[in-house]
Amino acid sequence: MKIELDYVKVGDYYLPDLTIEPPSDRSLGKYGLMRLRYLKEHRPGLFNRLTLSGKLYAHLLETEDAANDLLDSMMPGMAKEARATEDLKARDPMRWVGLMNCCKAQVEEIIFAELIMV
Repeated sequence: MKIELDYVKVGDYYLPDLTIEPPSDRSLGKYGLMRLRYLKEHRPGLFNRLTLSGKLYAHLLETEDAANDLLDSMMPGMAKEARATEDLKARDPMRWVGLMNCCKAQVEEIIFAELIMV
């Protein structure tokens, strides 16, 4: 892969003409920050490529949105399979909370495997 950069002459030196992407009105959430950490620690080449091309923040926001969509779409099915119903919530709230936490942990493992570590 070839990365082309523009250079600016500063004194006797040519420096890369890098610009920082403007901050977005959105901040990164849990999954965007997890993806950022993963890229920094395990995929430094991809991290540098995205940073230099100015696409890092957009990539992290895209990952955040995809993870939240996956969480929202999978949680009702997981709760139904675990039999975490509204009736159980009324009868035994602590058991319901335990089942919902278990379901969320399972969905987050799927998100981590499919979106964060790719």
